[in-house]
Amino acid sequence: MTSANPPHTPGPQVRAGNLVRRPKLWLVPTVLSSLVALGLAFLYMGGILNPNDSLHRLPIALVDADQGRPLPGQSENLGRQITDAIAATGSSKTDVDWQRLDPAQAQDALASGKVYGALVVPEDFTASVAALTTERAKVRPTLTVLTNPGLGSLGSSMASQINQAAAHQASLTLGKQLAASPATASADSTTRLLLTDPVSVTTRVGHPIGRHSGLGLSAFYYTLLLVLGGFIGGNLVNSGVDTALGYADSEIGPWHSRHPTVPISRTQTLVLKMLMTAGISVLTTTLVMVATIVILGMDASHLPMLWLFSYCATTAVGLGVQAINAAFGGIGQLVSMFVFIALALPSSGATVPLEATPGFFRFLSIFEPMHQLSAGVRSILYFDARADAGLARGWVMIAVGVVLALAFGLAMTHYYDRRGLRRLTPQPA
Repeated sequence: MTSANPPHTPGPQVRAGNLVRRPKLWLVPTVLSSLVALGLAFLYMGGILNPNDSLHRLPIALVDADQGRPLPGQSENLGRQITDAIAATGSSKTDVDWQRLDPAQAQDALASGKVYGALVVPEDFTASVAALTTERAKVRPTLTVLTNPGLGSLGSSMASQINQAAAHQASLTLGKQLAASPATASADSTTRLLLTDPVSVTTRVGHPIGRHSGLGLSAFYYTLLLVLGGFIGGNLVNSGVDTALGYADSEIGPWHSRHPTVPISRTQTLVLKMLMTAGISVLTTTLVMVATIVILGMDASHLPMLWLFSYCATTAVGLGVQAINAAFGGIGQLVSMFVFIALALPSSGATVPLEATPGFFRFLSIFEPMHQLSAGVRSILYFDARADAGLARGWVMIAVGVVLALAFGLAMTHYYDRRGLRRLTPQPA
């Protein structure tokens, strides 16, 4: 091991003031820092500034459970008329994907995270509207808005606002019809005022989640912990192994050392780093679950499944980091930061719905890992670990990620080894 304090007397030292005037010294860090800052600004702010303007086919269930007979002079009951009008309005635009479902289908869609909410016309809707002009005791007809907090507070809130606006517009349209009805002509002023906006809207949770779920954000932050665990752990293993094998200097405060260089190929070094990453991920995954669930009390079920998915997710990210570092060398950490963090966070769809982000982020979500992993975690935490709630896709993408990391990393290091591109000339102790 060599020391930072050699026995010979050091020569004249270069002063920082002389070096700072060298343009070439500034060039690379200035260009890279500027590009990273610009890219991060566009990525993070571009995805969240205009969710309403970027809205594209947000899935919402539209349920007509009305069993009443049509009013005199009409061929369809009011539930059918209202849902037809809302669906027709949505079909002329692309911001909402109204999915016409029966009550059982709507509940299943909420329970599997396929819709952000639902607008329900109850069974007695037409009958309760007809009673407005005939009964002295006035009970306002009601439309029900169902929320789905498991898909995130923002997405659920957006769907609730859309549903409430649609219900209010339906109420005003129905009020105009009732005002023109002959049965309303003899009604008193109070009744006529009521009939201008006859429908009330109630909002309730369609698929409840636990109180300790961060209003539907615990899945996102838990997934972020898994990705950061794999990313940071992978980089720590990478630097730690390089230091231990003598391919990088160890510097802690004023103490500097270098170990004797171990003669090992790039491929074997990568295999070592990947094995260590997979082993250390067992501990980091366990500690994350202990901290979040046992100590902090996060609501979670299916704990064996959650641990297995968490471990595989963390390991997949760590293996990807090792492959990228092996292929790109010194800038590998920057490349993997963009792959697993910078591009992944705004395209995850876990805080802002993908349907409320620009098309570029929806494209990224097809292959960026955090979207796939957060869908799997969300399925386990909120949707009873249902495969169709995102868990199956999460497992598939983990498998794809592991295969790609192994294939890419081993192919690149094997190519470098065959070309004789050694990392360093071995140095004696």
